[in-house]
Amino acid sequence: MFKRILLPLDRSALAECVLPHTIAFARAFESQVTLLHVMDTPREAHRRPAMDPLNWQIRKAEAKTYLHDLDLRLQAAGLLTETHILEGFAAEQVIRFSDTHAFQLIILSSHGQSGLSDWGVSSIVQKIALRSSTSVMIVRAAQPMATDITGLRYQCILVPMDGTQRTESILPAAAALARAHDAQIILTHIVQKPSMPRRTPPSREDVELADQFVERNQAEAIQYMDQLRSRMTGKVEARVLVSDHLAATLQELVEQEKSDLVLLSAHGRSSQTRGLYGNVVGNLMAYGTTPLVIMEDRSPAPTAPPPIKAPSGELGKS
Repeated sequence: MFKRILLPLDRSALAECVLPHTIAFARAFESQVTLLHVMDTPREAHRRPAMDPLNWQIRKAEAKTYLHDLDLRLQAAGLLTETHILEGFAAEQVIRFSDTHAFQLIILSSHGQSGLSDWGVSSIVQKIALRSSTSVMIVRAAQPMATDITGLRYQCILVPMDGTQRTESILPAAAALARAHDAQIILTHIVQKPSMPRRTPPSREDVELADQFVERNQAEAIQYMDQLRSRMTGKVEARVLVSDHLAATLQELVEQEKSDLVLLSAHGRSSQTRGLYGNVVGNLMAYGTTPLVIMEDRSPAPTAPPPIKAPSGELGKS
């Protein structure tokens, strides 16, 4: 499931907010974790004088030391790890490296060296999340990080469902996490009110028809969620809500239930399996305040991952 986790780090304190979650996931799924640092080449590099080779080597040596120290910390927590350094544009290198080596999860801090901003995620994180063919976890850098990186335990996992097999495909991951952390799972289905775009107010007949539509869908949703809950073990609850604003309602539910993790499918009923995420996923990614796991629901081509070997002069462990 998540046997191979990629952990990109930019050497900033903000980016290290991913460490407790990496340990929590790696322990739950017995994962191997690859720490990756990309020595980023600025887009404007062609307009600037060539970088001093000595300064570049100093930066590389510092990056090696940084990854080595983090590597030891994660190994002390019982994780199987390796490290790697690349050069180039950060987002492109992370995506290419992940696709080439068949990682199953990329864990990203919402913000890094560029600092916190009014945007929910940095531009690099947005590029990786939108263009990667791998499941992605986004950890909110604005939230305080526990001093003990090994002590994180999830208490409440929110799992939105829409009745499709694509959303049901995330249930095994949610169940595995819940077992490992003795967490509660809240399955959520939101019945959307029908849209009636018109220039005049809806008639009584229109309102009654819309209400009947919602009532029927709500009844079917309750039956569906009860069936899902009966198939699962542990602490599982179901919520069926009615709303015409799906993302906003999910955000409110996260706060009400004090959920500390949200797992959802990359593509819901209304979104396409090719291209960008649907509106709900994009909204939660941009405006959410809780760690978010976007599960890739497309089936990749069955290829064996090649061994990760560092190029000559780079840092790596076989």
